Order: sequence, then C-alpha cells, then structure tokens
Amino acid sequence: MTDTTGHAPNWYPDPWGRHEHRYYDGSSWTEHVASHGRQAVDPPGGASHQPTVDRATHKVRRDVQRAGLEAGQYQGGGTLFTEPVLVVNQKAKLIEINQEFAIYDQHGQQIGAVRQVGQSTAKKVMRFVADVDQFMTHKFQVMDAGGQVVLALTRPRKLMKSRIIVEGGNGQELGQIVQQNVMGKIRFALESAGQQVGSLNGENWRAWNFNIQDAGGREVARITKTWEGLAKTMFTQADNYVVQIHQQLPQPLHSLVLASAFGIDTALKQDARGLNAGGLFG
Repeated sequence: MTDTTGHAPNWYPDPWGRHEHRYYDGSSWTEHVASHGRQAVDPPGGASHQPTVDRATHKVRRDVQRAGLEAGQYQGGGTLFTEPVLVVNQKAKLIEINQEFAIYDQHGQQIGAVRQVGQSTAKKVMRFVADVDQFMTHKFQVMDAGGQVVLALTRPRKLMKSRIIVEGGNGQELGQIVQQNVMGKIRFALESAGQQVGSLNGENWRAWNFNIQDAGGREVARITKTWEGLAKTMFTQADNYVVQIHQQLPQPLHSLVLASAFGIDTALKQDARGLNAGGLFG
C-alpha cells in the first residue's frame, strides 16, 4: 500500500519490502515494523526494491507463442488486473535464496513483480546449507508497475499439504489456496470466507499445465509452463509461465487466480526425495 489516502491506522505490507509489515498511523508511515510476529524499528524511506529480469521483448513474445497464443490477440488494460495474458519469469540464479519474479504483459512490457520478504539472515543461511524450505514460512509481495503492493502471499510451514494465505494490499485476507492431494495430478481449492470459489488443477503428472475453474467447474484461466532450454534449466532456478485469463473475473476469484499464477513456479520445485520443497506451494 503506497497510496495511503483514506486508510486507517493499522499494520500494512511494508511498501519498501524490507519487512513483512509496517505501521501506518493514519497520516504517514512510521519506523515500527514487524516480521514473523516480532516487532522492530526501521526508519521508513529509501528506494523500494522492484525485481526486474533482463529478458528481451522478443523472448517474452516467444513465450506467449509457445503457449499457443499470439501477442495482441487479446486486448488488455495494461495492469495486473486488466491484462488477459501475463508472462511470469523467475530471475535466474545459481543459488536461490531470495525468490524474485518479473511479470510482463503479452507485448513484453513489465507491469509487475513478485518479491520475497521477511527473511532473516539466519533463515537465509539455513536455506543455503540445508533443504528445509518446506518447514519454513515464506512470504511474498506482489507489486504493480508503480511499486504498490497489491497482494501479499503467505505459505505457512508444512509437512505434506501446502496452503497459501492471500491478502490484499491493505492487509485484509481475501482467501486461501489449499492443496487437496499429494498423489497423482495435483489439485488446489481456491477458498474465500470458508467457501470454495474455484480450483487449480494440474493436467498431467509433471504439472506443467494447469487449468483454473470457477465454483461451477467452468474454466476461467490457464497456466502453461514454457521450455527455457536444457542448459538454463539444469544450472539455474528459472522458469517461465504464461497465464491466460479468459474473461474479467469477480473478486476475490480474480485475486486468487493471480495468486495461483504467481505462486505456481515455486509449487513444482522438488528436492532429492521427490517432495515439494521450495517456495510458495512447495
């Protein structure tokens, strides 16, 4: 929440991305911050970190084509919530500690980003030396092109099944994405206020393609993984996904669809034991 007009005093996602939450006193951001339930002091200000990925426009358009679409085939409004086609690209890293994603429209223009927040130094060290991601809570912020936090995603620590808590930029919970099974084609329920409003469904055991359905079983969106090349796949933690939203969706379903799309990359990371390990859904 970088636009603070009319917002009441409360804890909100830290617009600078250094902590999970920062206290807004009704007129300005304060130095009071919190991560993992622990409060601290950190003066506001400084540049907000906006993840970027050095990806050429023609490569983004190629991703769109590989998903069976043509750039310009569907017209959008230029924002995360109005574009019918989005390309999610993870920043390539040999060692993945902080996960970062850039979000493009179908023409290759970056219109958003996802950044991981709230990681202490000790947590980063543990992730580097041991495969313990599934036993840790992970938090992410989704930002628009202006750097404003529009969604906050939390994946609590898990043993077998994952769930994601989805909040709006104002810190209010919109719903959850809840894993339904551990064998076969993976499925997640999209829930809000205790009711299932949709589902995220893997279409094959490798879970490279997903369909998203509303509560009535009608497909409203698709997520397709595009092949990045053997060398890059082997030596870096980078994947690309194309998201096609078939129509303008009501809230909170639209936010849950976007949260599913932005988290799907990390849903499929597996450790040596074959267990989902990293990121949001892992």
